[in-house]
Amino acid sequence: MQLIFEKSRTGRGSAILPPSDVPAAPLPQALRRQAPLRLPEVAECDLDRHYAALARRSHGVCSGFYPLGSCTMKYNPRIDEELAQLPGFAGVHPLQPARTAEGCVEVLKEAEAALCEVTGMDAMTFQPAAGAHGEFTGLLLIQAYHRARGDAARTKILVPDSAHGTNPASAAMAGYAVVNVPSGPDGCVDLQALRAAVGPDTAGLMLTNPNTVGLFDGNILEITRIVHEAGGLCYYDGANLNAVMGIARPGDMGFDVVHLNLHKTFSTPHGGGGPGSGPVGCKAFLRDFLPDSRLGGHPGAQSVGQVRAFYGNFAVTLRALCYILTLGGPGLREASENAVLNANYMMHALKDTYDMAYDHTCMHEFVMTLEKLKHETGVSALDVAKGLLDAGIHPPTMYFPLIVHEALMVEPTETESRETLDEAVQALKDLAREAHEHPEALHARPLTAPVRRPDEVGAARNPKLRFDFA
Repeated sequence: MQLIFEKSRTGRGSAILPPSDVPAAPLPQALRRQAPLRLPEVAECDLDRHYAALARRSHGVCSGFYPLGSCTMKYNPRIDEELAQLPGFAGVHPLQPARTAEGCVEVLKEAEAALCEVTGMDAMTFQPAAGAHGEFTGLLLIQAYHRARGDAARTKILVPDSAHGTNPASAAMAGYAVVNVPSGPDGCVDLQALRAAVGPDTAGLMLTNPNTVGLFDGNILEITRIVHEAGGLCYYDGANLNAVMGIARPGDMGFDVVHLNLHKTFSTPHGGGGPGSGPVGCKAFLRDFLPDSRLGGHPGAQSVGQVRAFYGNFAVTLRALCYILTLGGPGLREASENAVLNANYMMHALKDTYDMAYDHTCMHEFVMTLEKLKHETGVSALDVAKGLLDAGIHPPTMYFPLIVHEALMVEPTETESRETLDEAVQALKDLAREAHEHPEALHARPLTAPVRRPDEVGAARNPKLRFDFA
């Protein structure tokens, strides 16, 4: 498929503008571009067809089943989209005086109150742009807290090997040394290893609960107690909150800071890099360290400063509030219960065909290990994932978490019907049978997707990141 720049032809366009009926006001020479802006020149018909073709080649939650583990790719209600497009919201400008955007200010205040209730936090900022940015912001709060107390010796962040994948990178970006805490045989934090790891240099712990193998850590109160007694703070990665909304709150588990993925748990289409929103909540004793975008208020002397312009991705926050108000507290709980139910339904239906990394009740997602299948047939997790494309199903997350070999992590979410789950289960069973009967055929999958098997090694080593206008 050609790029839009490859379709460009000099002189073609899509706009017919009437003659100006007001005097021209030329820009000062100092403000003019030194070279023409590089934009494609195409007819409206070609432009429309180009983007329609791109849409047909894309797979989203409106196209089919999307069980991408740890990403919560659930269907997003249309009502949230419609409300976010109301002119008073869509047309607002961040530099408007607050008195001219009182509705938007009220959205932020109501969203803060609702999300603090869901998480058990006392205050929240919507400034972070997405999840990993929220992680970084939360770590800045922890860092500012220790510095304010003159405790500069706390230079280490504990990160379980079952934590979310971006946690170690965020801790390193904040200037911390990362200490890996291993999991026990049950897939949860090894308490003995945690006790050995904490000390006077412990700044905090970053933990996802449920973790990335889809298990709720039953020792969570003991975990946070161990860290607190060592003088550290506890950070909750909200990537998997979709499993516990209305059931368990991070604040009640002993966490001091939390980030949320509004674009996952609270209804915004995402993928391909956005849109995202990663608000950060905290307990009252950390409130003064929050970024300085508290609805037009002035930052406190202890604020970590601005981590993003203005108030974050406002439209994502608006969608999240619409989602919360539509479902209410009981509806949020039911959503989580159905997410857990769907995951366990699929896991149980597949456990006789595929090996489960942890063969007991899961939360919102489960992890299969295809290590035995690969040893017996030569068919890898990648081969099975590619085969699912031919069934019109987006593959699960591959090779993550790293503590499971040949991993496929499946998250069906609460919005999928039993019929959809049954179709996905059958597709996976068919691929397992094909792996034993015709393994070579699976190495060639997919056969019907717009793109077959790309040269991933070549793409990584020789990436083409920009169009060559020459």
